[in-house]
Amino acid sequence: MTKNTTRLDHVVLWVADPVAAAAFYETAVGLEPIRVAEFTEGEVAFPSVRVNEETIIDLAPHSFAARMNMLPGSADSAGHPVNHVCLSLPADAFDTLRARLEEHGVPVSGIDPGLSGARGNATRSFYFRDPDGNVFEARHYDA
Repeated sequence: MTKNTTRLDHVVLWVADPVAAAAFYETAVGLEPIRVAEFTEGEVAFPSVRVNEETIIDLAPHSFAARMNMLPGSADSAGHPVNHVCLSLPADAFDTLRARLEEHGVPVSGIDPGLSGARGNATRSFYFRDPDGNVFEARHYDA
């Protein structure tokens, strides 16, 4: 890990049930849940899932909106989804994720070749939704 470069630390998603969301991301997507027990015991405001050693997705309950007071109007963002979040994976993990989602009955889109992203054009991409309607893109690059 390089400590002095700009990179994505976390994304916060609004979810109806953070424990159920964490279970979805663990079982259907294969991400490691963190702080779920602490959330259920009331020790932390929300659980998360780990994307990699540097990035997590926070699973914020809609009730957390009242605490969003860092900027005027921040609480109004509760339930407003982002367009989508993109996960970049190695080719084998891409195939494993697609199969895992299908095994869990999660609808997936067709595979699109050559969609543009942070590293240029991806080899393959597909989309899926979590149970709260948040849209994810999964992709891999050849290089």
